Amino acid sequence: MTTSPMAQLVPSYAQGQWWTPAGDPAGTQVLDANTGELLARVNSDGLDLAGMVNYGRTVGQRELGKLSLHERALVLKELAQYLNARREELYALSFQTGATKIDSMVDIDGGIGVLFTYSSKGRRELPNSNVILDGPMEVLSKDGSFAGEHIYTRIPGVAAQINAFNFPVWGMLEKFAPAFIAGVPTIAKPATPTGYVAEAAVRLMVESGLLPEGSLQLISGSARTLLDELDYRDVLAFTGSASTANSLKAHVNVVEGGVRFTCETDSLNAAILGPDAVPGTPEFDAFVKSMVTEMTVKAGQKCTAIRRAIVPQGMVPDVVAAVGARLDARIVVGDPRAEGVTMGALASLEQLRDVRGAVEEMIAAGGELAYGTLDAPVVRSTSGEDSVVDAGAFMSPLLLTWDDVRNQAVHGLEAFGPVSSVIGYADLDEAIELAAMGSGSLVATVCTNDGETARVLTTGIAAHHGRVHMLNRETARSSTGHGSPVPHLVHGGPGRAGGGEELGGIRAVKHHMQRTAIQGSPNLLTAVTGVWHTGADRVIAGAAEFGAVEGAIHPFRKSLAELNIGDAFASPLRRVSLEEITAFAHETGDTFYAHVDNAAAEANPFFPGIVAHGYLLVSWAAGLFVQPAPGPVLANYGLENLRFITPVPAGDSIRVTLTAKKITPRVTDEYGEVAWDAVINNQDGEIVATYDVLTLVEKEDVTYKNWK
Repeated sequence: MTTSPMAQLVPSYAQGQWWTPAGDPAGTQVLDANTGELLARVNSDGLDLAGMVNYGRTVGQRELGKLSLHERALVLKELAQYLNARREELYALSFQTGATKIDSMVDIDGGIGVLFTYSSKGRRELPNSNVILDGPMEVLSKDGSFAGEHIYTRIPGVAAQINAFNFPVWGMLEKFAPAFIAGVPTIAKPATPTGYVAEAAVRLMVESGLLPEGSLQLISGSARTLLDELDYRDVLAFTGSASTANSLKAHVNVVEGGVRFTCETDSLNAAILGPDAVPGTPEFDAFVKSMVTEMTVKAGQKCTAIRRAIVPQGMVPDVVAAVGARLDARIVVGDPRAEGVTMGALASLEQLRDVRGAVEEMIAAGGELAYGTLDAPVVRSTSGEDSVVDAGAFMSPLLLTWDDVRNQAVHGLEAFGPVSSVIGYADLDEAIELAAMGSGSLVATVCTNDGETARVLTTGIAAHHGRVHMLNRETARSSTGHGSPVPHLVHGGPGRAGGGEELGGIRAVKHHMQRTAIQGSPNLLTAVTGVWHTGADRVIAGAAEFGAVEGAIHPFRKSLAELNIGDAFASPLRRVSLEEITAFAHETGDTFYAHVDNAAAEANPFFPGIVAHGYLLVSWAAGLFVQPAPGPVLANYGLENLRFITPVPAGDSIRVTLTAKKITPRVTDEYGEVAWDAVINNQDGEIVATYDVLTLVEKEDVTYKNWK
């Protein structure tokens, strides 16, 4: 990999090319967080931001639009594999930010993991198209000729992202992945102190050759007038301080221009220890371990770190002592490239000054330092020596206690480093009140093995938090942890935390799409969505008396190359006998009275007497539509949305109509999925049952040809 020479300008990637300012402008200096050595300079003066936005809206949109949701998801997998094979190159740079190997894994491996997860979820949960249905069709006319529903389509602009310094890789990729699947080009702006790591990741992504042109651009340095160039077509996602977020929110293009704005800001996250979790219990040990982890991973520079440990009043000294003992036993502060170091430096000297200043303000307001020191700590260097280092941004882990548990400083000041406070509560109601005093947070932990305590605390604080992590002896080993957002679940929080939402599986993809209500005939809805709608045209094979077209081929004999939405089969009628119902009841053991006792069945308001089992009817339906010989249909892998509507007594008859509803070719396999709309009717045309049959079907009819 080719990276920018140290102390040279970190380049931007704009309009398909690497860019640095003309001449040799000074720019902002970026230092090694451990040694103070000059690493690089950053300057975006003269960068054509308007051109970047236009390039994304035109070239990026065009090239991404050539791929389906599944195809873009597959690119993410290939990109993740490419980065995974080269992550050591990113580790080497990450160490310079003060990150240990574990910190770097959280950032780099975690970011790559997001790509893998979104690739998998995108291909499993989304259609292989560019339109996503949202909910069922709504019939808007008596005869069914006019209907409506909701669809998602990608927004026509760019996804601009302004990221924080603490996770230069993960922070970028967790925003990039869902935007990419949605088909929206990304313009990434990393924070200056660690932006060189993000630049290296982007360089690898570009060098992979996997990205469609225009799908990713990078601003190294100030975003300057980027927001001036955005409008209602675009989305801006920000991670950082509340003050900066508020200034962005106030921009005219957000207030009046319709820019979609989401943010994640300050968060005074809490961890609540239940009254049952006394010293000696697995819950107490798990709580202490979680506190130490959250104080020291990334040197506490995590928006999800535990800032307030809310514990029973009588256990405050126990928690302080246990956390202090674990810190003493496990934490070695120093250069992360040195042997044995478990906590590195803060990201910059400016960050060190900010954190120390916040702690000093908290102490002045009434906090008491219960563990650690504000003095420069003894740190381990790469030579193995332990000494005080003035040049690095090193800090001791700090634990504070408070006599006044409602002091606004503990609930309002965030020291964004290895700092946490322990405050006591009298009862669960007070614990809930104290947690809520954070005015909205990203995450809280509830640590208890008592179900009622978990219920009271979780429901009490849920509306104040984006995520609640419940910790007990059953999850102590398997939990991903208090401070680890996972791509499957939403990341964000109300109030002080910014009111935004990221991740959450496919929810994040839809954040980059517009939900639109569409109305029209079933035929037009089918044409727009690629999904057959009840009432739309069909080509029916099978029983002529039920509308079959002469010479039409049974759709189960068609490969994906031949099958069309609306291809259907209508079966003949099959009579239901009492003997068959009775035999099925005794063979299966399902002797529910409605199937075996006529008097009891007649007394039930839903049944006219003995009726056929619903599952018997579904089994018969399969026998009515199945094609037994080998062919393109490889397997039936399930049913969805099964509903039994009209009971079927002995003497009635049933038939089934099967319609190709949705066709999803797999981009990596020689087969795809077909969802079939199945409707069972009785001899009077009344609907007996409705459901979707799911099958795997070959793209070409290879199986049948080989069998013959």
